[in-house]
Amino acid sequence: MNTMYVVPPMAAGAQLPAISQQIWDAKYRLKSPGGDAIDLTIEDSWRRVARTLASVEDDPAAWEQSFYSALEGFKFLPGGRILAGAGSDRSVTLFNCFVMGEIEDDLGSIFAHLREAALTMQQGGGIGYDFSSLRPKGAPVKRVGADASGPVSFMDVWDSMCGTIASAGARRGAMMATLRCDHPDIEAFIAAKADKTRLRNFNLSVLVTDAFMAAIDADADWPLVFAGETWRTVKARALWDQIMQATYDYAEPGVIFIDRINARNNLAYCENISATNPCGEQPLPPYGACLLGSINLAKLVLDPFTPRARIDEEALSALTEIAVRMLDNTIEISRFALVEQRAEATAKRRIGLGVTGLADAIAMCGLTYGSLEAAERAAYWTSLVNHDAYLASARLAREKGPFPLFDRDAYLAGETIGKLPDGVKAKIHEHGVRNALLTSIAPTGTISMLAEYVSSGIEPIFDFSYMRKIREPDGSTRMEVVEDYAVRLYRQQFGDQTPLPEYFVTAQTLTPADHIRMQAAVQDHIDSSISKTVNCPADISFEAFKTIYFDAYRSGCKGCTTYRPNDITGSILETSPSPPAPPAPVTATAHPEIAPRQEKLTGATYKLRWPESEHALYVTINDIEQEGVRRPFEIFINSKDMQHYAWVVALTRMISAVFRRSGDVAFVAEELKAVFDPRGGHWSEGRYVPSLIAAIGSIIERHMIETGFLPPAETHAEPVVYDRARAPGLGALCPKCSQPGVVKQDGCLTCRHCGWSKCS
Repeated sequence: MNTMYVVPPMAAGAQLPAISQQIWDAKYRLKSPGGDAIDLTIEDSWRRVARTLASVEDDPAAWEQSFYSALEGFKFLPGGRILAGAGSDRSVTLFNCFVMGEIEDDLGSIFAHLREAALTMQQGGGIGYDFSSLRPKGAPVKRVGADASGPVSFMDVWDSMCGTIASAGARRGAMMATLRCDHPDIEAFIAAKADKTRLRNFNLSVLVTDAFMAAIDADADWPLVFAGETWRTVKARALWDQIMQATYDYAEPGVIFIDRINARNNLAYCENISATNPCGEQPLPPYGACLLGSINLAKLVLDPFTPRARIDEEALSALTEIAVRMLDNTIEISRFALVEQRAEATAKRRIGLGVTGLADAIAMCGLTYGSLEAAERAAYWTSLVNHDAYLASARLAREKGPFPLFDRDAYLAGETIGKLPDGVKAKIHEHGVRNALLTSIAPTGTISMLAEYVSSGIEPIFDFSYMRKIREPDGSTRMEVVEDYAVRLYRQQFGDQTPLPEYFVTAQTLTPADHIRMQAAVQDHIDSSISKTVNCPADISFEAFKTIYFDAYRSGCKGCTTYRPNDITGSILETSPSPPAPPAPVTATAHPEIAPRQEKLTGATYKLRWPESEHALYVTINDIEQEGVRRPFEIFINSKDMQHYAWVVALTRMISAVFRRSGDVAFVAEELKAVFDPRGGHWSEGRYVPSLIAAIGSIIERHMIETGFLPPAETHAEPVVYDRARAPGLGALCPKCSQPGVVKQDGCLTCRHCGWSKCS
């Protein structure tokens, strides 16, 4: 057995950061059916996974220790399904993603596949489907005297099913739907998600062929074909513009360069691919499945933030070898919803080993993400992982045998294998290879947050820090600053007040070309594909936006996904707010006369619900009449919740003091409405309310309008759009906590406030 190089672990008994503790407890900690903790510490979770994956070895005890060492300190991050499910008695799959079988073009087959999808998602697997095999809308259905409703209509059926199936843990099902660029219903597919209520459980991607890209270049006609029959012809560029306009307007569909995927597939001699998993990093054949795991590069940097900073290549090589063995063993112990999935997985033994923490490692080495130097370094690191993974798999083949469908001559003739060093190819020629495909870059949003908030996958650092609600063991909550791992290390080393160097950049400061440069550099050394989102500013022009996809194609990428803030899906980018500007100084004047309080006043009481308060607040505003005008005189706020008692009393006294002075007091509502809470606000009746104080201001404004003190023209017919420099970014609304703080990374949506996530 090989001896593993051990990276220094965390100190014994070290306390996880609060964010990591919360995510571990909510998503990955093993508990009894009654909710009692079985894993008492994260070390218990690592030990459980190591013991389970080592159980198939001839010497389980020895391998358990090696596996534990890889997991310890978050150096190797197995997919969340493995961390949550290995060693449990749950009926769940340890595979992250599946592509389902080809749907035959008849009703019986369609609903048989719907059942298979439901069973797979019930066990926790995300799925992908190619709907190109279904006849277009309007095609005759023989023997029933009716016309077909088309593939998009059946996608609605899948979407409804997905909405009712809870997958393992707290996650909901995720699906990918693909359609060929020459299918007659491609335009309906492109436009499907313009309706913000439709197909919300799907990611959509167009299967783009090399011929289509050539037709766009030539401004040629493009036939839309089904079953060998041309239904109609469109201009290739016009169709491309439809795809781009939809993606510009509502971030979908993405594009998958399907001919490139099949040409570079190690198994091109025995399979054809027409779909991917939900996040796109795993192109798979019918019933294909894949395990995922990531090496945490941020934990392998030696001498960070110095001229000597570099990756510990010895540790990286040893960790890669252990990770390949762990993922290969997972195939043996995983459950499968369908026998076809098990047969496919064991016949080819695909795994998806990737990296995470790349952007942090780049910064720790003093490089700027997106630069040529950073792209070269990223390419070098991923080439090491790729080469070492193939060597490890060849050694496993010598020990345990190659994957059953291994054909030495056909396999070694593959385009991707041909790029490997001669020494690696020689080992494959001699022993075969245990796993048909080995490397992939998966989305690691939640698992990276568990690992002390390292940057996700190969994505850039999203933000240096932000506020997140942390739930305490006693059920109470508090807000805590969550800092990026590399940022935190830098400040620990140089002091909290030291400005970050210029090489620290975030997703908001990068150009689309920076994103594509990094994706293309890494793709050259990944045999499957990459989950990556090219975040674009809202004000990017359509013409500039279109070039992103051509750049991705010409750079050798296998697909491209972008995100631009838009009216359909909202503004997913959320950054830390800048503090509001201080108010202008007020020149002292004579105080207006204070009106005396009458014994009895007329007023109204308003009920205010705020998500962070268990009990409602009741806002009472009493008025007086002066010169025939009813005006506010005093305000009271009451609640059973006493946590805000002091500031509530202070606020009501100050507002009442202003109300009791003569003059125009309408400014009070406007001033309160402009108060922004750095922890984020909430949505109410279609408007974003940036703080509890602002909500009180809105009630005062409403009262002034209803009593006639303010004219109706003072109201806002449309939801207020706040200046991003003063307000938190108005991210998409989280379905769990109702906070507008959902971000998109690696193709997955994640709430930065409560941890909810969904890869769709």
